[in-house]
Amino acid sequence: MNSMTRMWTVASIELRQRVRGAAWYVLLGVFVFIVLVVTLFTTIGTWNTEAPGAVLYSVIVYFVLLLGTLVTPALSGNAVNGDRENGTLATTQVTLVSTTQLVLGKFVAAWITALAFLAAALPFLVFALVLGGASVDTAIVSILVLAAELGVVAAVGVGVSGLIRRPLFSVVTTYLVVALLSIGTLIAFGLGGMVAQREVTVVNESIDWDASTGDIDPDTGLPENPVCEPYEYTYTVPGFDAVWWTLAANPYVLLADAAPTHFDRYGNPDDLFGSIKYGVRQAQLPPELGQGWSECEPQYPVYDQDTAREVLDKTVPSWAVGLGIHVLLGVGLLVGAISRTRAPARKLAAGSRIA
Repeated sequence: MNSMTRMWTVASIELRQRVRGAAWYVLLGVFVFIVLVVTLFTTIGTWNTEAPGAVLYSVIVYFVLLLGTLVTPALSGNAVNGDRENGTLATTQVTLVSTTQLVLGKFVAAWITALAFLAAALPFLVFALVLGGASVDTAIVSILVLAAELGVVAAVGVGVSGLIRRPLFSVVTTYLVVALLSIGTLIAFGLGGMVAQREVTVVNESIDWDASTGDIDPDTGLPENPVCEPYEYTYTVPGFDAVWWTLAANPYVLLADAAPTHFDRYGNPDDLFGSIKYGVRQAQLPPELGQGWSECEPQYPVYDQDTAREVLDKTVPSWAVGLGIHVLLGVGLLVGAISRTRAPARKLAAGSRIA
């Protein structure tokens, strides 16, 4: 029996234990029902748009990611210490299965369990593709990134369960890590933008009607010899361009940034992935400062605003960096779990139970 076979043996035992009771099937049934409701309402709401399938597809993928990050920590956060607390870990450790194969087998089982939710949502994703508007390249990339993110959450749960002795604490810690990536990055982005805000002084000019002379031009509404009085206006703008990188580790931003973007006939992104990507990429651009106006000009200045395509072309993608951070986090926790679970242990805290 080689190492891969032993690892798969551990994973298959874990999977059989998970599907033995009815609770697992009830959970999948509830998940499918919720996705069905989301699909129904999203289809109705986007029926008259140019690409209803593109919007529906991105919404379903995000919903699978949301539920996956909510359920996977509960299923993987006690994978190792749960066996230790039940006294069954020692039985496995005296076999030919190494500690590395044991931990990785539990990780594979947790990842497959998370992918089951993605598999359950496949009929709805196919319906979105048939509905029209969704692009094949966007579908393929988003599915691959979604599967990788579910694997990262599974790795975090299994890794933390090997590092922390109590199952309850390890599950809570896994949720905290997921919350840090999903919500903490948004909070850091918002607070960082406020801290990095800068003052902007704009000089505007308004007409001094008492000092102006001449008749009123009927075309412009201005006197022939207008006199303008300048005045300064100072305000602050957030410095999001200095902290945009904090969103690179956000799984929802990562998914949107990795998915290829397609545009409608008006130049706007045709799905939720593109809309989120456009909003996040705009944060990379420094705000245009000091644009004043003058009433003495026949026409107010017209400020050109970049289109969504232009914004995406002039900014840099960050999904590869974010995915690298996630992979390093998951691998690091798994390595720590292997070291902590290895028997005989080199050093134990008081009251610890290795098996």
